[in-house]
Amino acid sequence: MRASPISATVNYEEDGVQHGFLKLPYSHDGSAWGSIMIPITVARNGDGPTVLLTGGNHGDEYEGPVALFDLARTIKSEDIIGRVIMVPGMNYPAFRGASRTSPIDKGNMNRVFPGNPAGTVTEKIADYFQRFLLPLADYVLDIHSGGKTLNFVPFCAAHILEDKVQQEKCVAAMRAFNAPFSMMLLEVDAIGMYDSAAEEMGKIFISTELGGGGSTTAESVAIAKKGVKNLLRHAGVLKEELEIEETIELHMPDHQCFISSESTGLLELCVELGEAVSVGQVLARVYDIDRTGSDPAEYVSPLNGIFAARHFPGLIGMGDIVGVVAVKT
Repeated sequence: MRASPISATVNYEEDGVQHGFLKLPYSHDGSAWGSIMIPITVARNGDGPTVLLTGGNHGDEYEGPVALFDLARTIKSEDIIGRVIMVPGMNYPAFRGASRTSPIDKGNMNRVFPGNPAGTVTEKIADYFQRFLLPLADYVLDIHSGGKTLNFVPFCAAHILEDKVQQEKCVAAMRAFNAPFSMMLLEVDAIGMYDSAAEEMGKIFISTELGGGGSTTAESVAIAKKGVKNLLRHAGVLKEELEIEETIELHMPDHQCFISSESTGLLELCVELGEAVSVGQVLARVYDIDRTGSDPAEYVSPLNGIFAARHFPGLIGMGDIVGVVAVKT
């Protein structure tokens, strides 16, 4: 396998707190011998578990970057046992561009794993995580929210895995994160995901969806910050007691949970996020914006459950997710 073009300015085996970069050479019109400098912090204190924390996998999701930039400036090596690796802006070009995908190559970081050291910029970053960072980790947390196009009830998520021992460890980490909702998550499309790459290595992997709309709230950031600390406590890296409040456990039994738009137009949401819904209840209407006088298309709940996610912008396109219904466990 070809060597990675990325070099780290930090030493993963050195005790203390280091702030540096993953340096990816990138020649472009504005800088012939330039590099993309991806911020990274490593905190280490002797032998112990390694927790890999990432935000900005999608560049328009901000709870992860806020929580991790804050933790990077406050963490002290003497307060931990083991190692914490933080990359607040995983797809750094997308993060800088405030977009879901990279403005350089349109790469979706969460669809290109295992990556390629000779590929696009996004593929090169994924390859570095696949071959150099994930192997170091015992626990992996990737912090997501809905970005500009979705909004979610705030949840931490684990996946159903073939290895049930590994699954139970992931579920325990999800519960320790202690978001207001805890979700056994069904993915629309799991091919090429960072999640799958970590899980296939046997890592304890959890992710989140903590709101959306392309910004943060005080509540969503507080959930992220508390959850990160709780995961470090759960892993034994921080010797502190977990901060646990009530969480509502949800699951997504099959793909009927996802309600997709079969029309284009003006979106009217008829229920609020987190509201209990029943089979056949109208969740949303979509109005034809090219003419008046026509009846809107109605989208109804396929399940009895909780309205867990919604399309965010006021206009919706054919094939967009109208909403997601999850079921209480």
